[in-house]
Amino acid sequence: MALSKHVHPDRLIQEAKDKHSGHAIHTLIGNAPGDYSHAYSGRYGTCSIPKYKIPSTGTDEENVYRTIHDELSLDGSPLLNLASFVHTYLPEKAEKLVQENIYKNLIDQDEYPMTQVIHTRCVSILADLWHAPSAHGAIGTATTGSSEAIQLGGLSMKRLWQQRRKEKGLSIHEPGPNIVMGANAQVALEKFARYFDVECRLVPISKESHYRLDPQKAMQYVDENTIGVFVILGSTYTGHYEPVKEMADLLDEYEKNTGVSVPIHVDAASGGFVAPFATPKLVWDFKVPRVVSINTSGHKFGLAQVGVGWVVWRSKKFLPKDLIFELHYLGSVEYSFSLNFSRPAAPIIAQYFMFLHLGFAGYRAIALQDLTNARTLSRALENSGYYEVLSDIHRSNSSVLGDVKSALVAEQGDVENYLPGLPVVAFRFSENFRTKYPDVNQKWIQTLLRSKGWIVPNYELAPDLSDLDILRVVVRETVSEVLIERLVTDLIDITESLAKADSPTHALNALSNSQGQGKRHEISHGKLDEDSGSKSSGTYAKQC
Repeated sequence: MALSKHVHPDRLIQEAKDKHSGHAIHTLIGNAPGDYSHAYSGRYGTCSIPKYKIPSTGTDEENVYRTIHDELSLDGSPLLNLASFVHTYLPEKAEKLVQENIYKNLIDQDEYPMTQVIHTRCVSILADLWHAPSAHGAIGTATTGSSEAIQLGGLSMKRLWQQRRKEKGLSIHEPGPNIVMGANAQVALEKFARYFDVECRLVPISKESHYRLDPQKAMQYVDENTIGVFVILGSTYTGHYEPVKEMADLLDEYEKNTGVSVPIHVDAASGGFVAPFATPKLVWDFKVPRVVSINTSGHKFGLAQVGVGWVVWRSKKFLPKDLIFELHYLGSVEYSFSLNFSRPAAPIIAQYFMFLHLGFAGYRAIALQDLTNARTLSRALENSGYYEVLSDIHRSNSSVLGDVKSALVAEQGDVENYLPGLPVVAFRFSENFRTKYPDVNQKWIQTLLRSKGWIVPNYELAPDLSDLDILRVVVRETVSEVLIERLVTDLIDITESLAKADSPTHALNALSNSQGQGKRHEISHGKLDEDSGSKSSGTYAKQC
């Protein structure tokens, strides 16, 4: 059993401190109001920082800044966080705009009318980008990331289903509504079902379905009580796009045979800002009549700062009136159809800045660059012989190239020649490597990469494939070819060192299991006990 489970670090520090009288501490390190030390961190240079209750007196802002700044320096580098889809860079002028507008609340429409105008412009731009029937009359809203947007899209489908049932004199309670999605769904999709009393029907995934929703299998879960199908444009696990058009065609046939209309909500958290620019010929958005709503994350490949998502409906008729609140507030009539009222306006302003700054051509250039670097990483990993790549963005699109070998694709460079998907690389030890080195645990790669600064997650695939664990890299704008080269070098060095016969694998196993143990005494404070939540159904339990 680890020592950290027996020895409490906080207690060790308290017992190891120099012993002073209360007067000495009061005089020398500034416990009195207005009494500040010249030491680097002031009072907190030698005093414990408050963790569980507010201090009785404050201290100098510069000292507080230094204390918190230095503690946060122990976080991982956002640049090297290849686990996250969240964007980590804004141009200097965009940061200036954010700072200038950091105190604005989007809900205060009467006080900040131009902020609301910019919000509406963003909705119209996205509606046009996704081929809504009318960009001028677009209906949509900013949200706190895609998680809130998904709840709104799902709620709208549930309300419309209830209306249809009531019009026919049918019960909305027995057997109740259900929603269909792939087992690879991000946890926010399952959250909608659980929080809003909708049966969640998870369609098993397989290698043959490319680790994503299989439309043919999905139809086995659809019935008259299905409020809709969540189709994901960019799986969190492997970056695969789910086939929106194929799913819609099958639902068209189902409606023709049964008279039951089942809509589609597209979760385009990442793909909504990749597909329109990188592969504009791909049919996935409002060009598909059965798609009634789409969500995306502005703070992912939308290149805005963290904290902004979007949801857009095909038209007003797909947003039920009972979800729209009329607010008589601060001298004006306002309308709200989001789960939150107050929300920061700054990320929305940053989103509009990026629209104007980059334009279509700029977003396309960045998307193509991301995909190019992701393909380079994919090929390098496969060519090493140590890894197999589960994502497919580096593979030829046979519908375009016919029998042309994939080796020629690398020379052509046209994105249309490749299978569409997110710039995400999902990989694992090759079968040959696993056979040759059965004692090497793949999760050690994550641990050893972290020691070099890289944050690359190792996690299990969705249900039915949960016995397979993968490593995953999200190639964002800031992940340049230079960093790809460095990552590959470190990966190969680590892998080859683990393959050596004298490698201390037992020590690595201990390191992997104890990662983060040293700070667990505080991080666990205030958290729920183990088994406090419902059992995981297997959907990916991280938000980004």
